[in-house]
Amino acid sequence: MPEGDTVFHVADQLHRALAGRELTAADLRVPAHATARLTGRQVLEVRPRGKHLLTRLEGGLTLHTHLRMDGRWQVYRTGERWTGGPAHQIRAVLGNAEQTAVGYRLPVVELFPTATEAVVLGHLGPDLLGPDWSVEEALRRLAAAPGRQVAAALLDQRNLAGIGNVYANELCFLAGVTPWAAVRELPDPARLLAKAQHLLHANRHRPGHPTTGDPRRDRSHYVYGRAGRPCLRCGTPIRTGAAGEPPYERVAYWCPRCQRGPVAG
Repeated sequence: MPEGDTVFHVADQLHRALAGRELTAADLRVPAHATARLTGRQVLEVRPRGKHLLTRLEGGLTLHTHLRMDGRWQVYRTGERWTGGPAHQIRAVLGNAEQTAVGYRLPVVELFPTATEAVVLGHLGPDLLGPDWSVEEALRRLAAAPGRQVAAALLDQRNLAGIGNVYANELCFLAGVTPWAAVRELPDPARLLAKAQHLLHANRHRPGHPTTGDPRRDRSHYVYGRAGRPCLRCGTPIRTGAAGEPPYERVAYWCPRCQRGPVAG
């Protein structure tokens, strides 16, 4: 599932392609909204909310999409051949005279009144890349379950919106705790959240989610994706296991020397 900085970048691409222009083509290829008539409406803006994409339209409508694991938006020049996948994978098309955005394999395509956005997405915690970001509120939500595994707590979008598995693993390393450590064992949770916000903000317009300061592919992460390879800090081979709980269970990476706490059985 994409990290919040990736979704932010997608929203920026869609906003630049669509915002302020009238839709000359609009096709939602999902049963619930197949008859929706959106042509002639102006796209007001495209904004991210954590890992969710909100395309706000003239007339008080919002198109809500989510990429999850396989979804993708691709922007083409209008009239250009679409090459992002077969036609049966297309779930949404939004186009104007200059550019057309095509959504492939989107698992979530919803159309609802903009006024109800808070109801639909009100369960989300503060957005690390949004105007509502609040370290204090995120800390309050994390502290509500002090015994929960750190990795699961960071991945839970109800606590803070935007963290995916890459950042969850890297943040555990930076905090010096294993992904299975309890939230109460974090040495400085406020500092960790500030680091999370800094990393997502720094990476919002570049790929790869680097966390080490070195963008080279084999040096960009301390532990994530480095199973069996040396820890960049101490040289100990990185280990893996399953961390979190459904639906937040993911592959965890950790350094048995640099990180303290329980490990997977």
